[in-house]
Formats: sequence, C-alpha cells, structure tokens
Amino acid sequence: MDNNAHSKFMEQLRERGSGALDKKMGIEIVEASPTRLVATMPVEGNTQPIGLLHGGASVVLAESLGSIGTQLHAGPDRTVVGIDINATHHKSATKGKVTAVATAISLGKTMCSYEIVITNDEGQRTCTARITCLILAPRA
Repeated sequence: MDNNAHSKFMEQLRERGSGALDKKMGIEIVEASPTRLVATMPVEGNTQPIGLLHGGASVVLAESLGSIGTQLHAGPDRTVVGIDINATHHKSATKGKVTAVATAISLGKTMCSYEIVITNDEGQRTCTARITCLILAPRA
C-alpha cells in the first residue's frame, strides 16, 4: 500500500473508530503499518469471573491487529476476513493493561499471516497468537 492509501485508511480508522467489539474491549491502536502493529487493552472489564484476563479477550485483540494489518496491506477498498487463528496462553494478567505487538509473517496477494505477542505491564508474555487473513477478490 502506498503512503497515500495508508494515510487514507488511517484517516478512515480515526473517523469511524474501531469496530464495536474493539470499543467494548477498550482496544487502542498505538501503531499501525502493514508489517507491524501495536495496541493496548485494559485487563479490567475483560476478565473471567475469577479476575484473570479472559483468553478470548486476548484472541479478540490478536484478531483485530491481524485484520487491521491485512487491511493496510490490501488497501481500503478491499474486503478482508480472518480464516484461521490460534493462541497459546502462557501467563495470566489480573490488572493494568496488556500490550500486543503484531508482526507480519507473510504478506501476499490474497493471504496474510501475523504473529501477535501479548505482554502484561511487567513485560511478561501472556499470550502468543497467529492469525491468517484472506483478501477477497473485488466483487462487481
């Protein structure tokens, strides 16, 4: 994606905000490019009944970054869908924020994959995820 298209997408993201679920989760995009994305998410409000960060919340965070990265790569006029995601939960988080860093593994014409590393406020890895997104063909 050229700089003009990237700027257009980031402007659209700022104008319309993130998706409804991202808003509910409190996800904030800190940095975004097709090759690297960074976001934070509060632990509070995204926990299991026993007070630990819900594993599904980590997966939502990972999928959001992979989808945004793929959209940046594909361009704002293309449709992107996640087709595979997995996550390994290493350590719990009970307070503060978690930070996710998504790094592109492969950026293709129709498919993109990212590794997402999520850490707690102490810098300890809480989750490692991998997502693959499909860039759909334009429809007439």
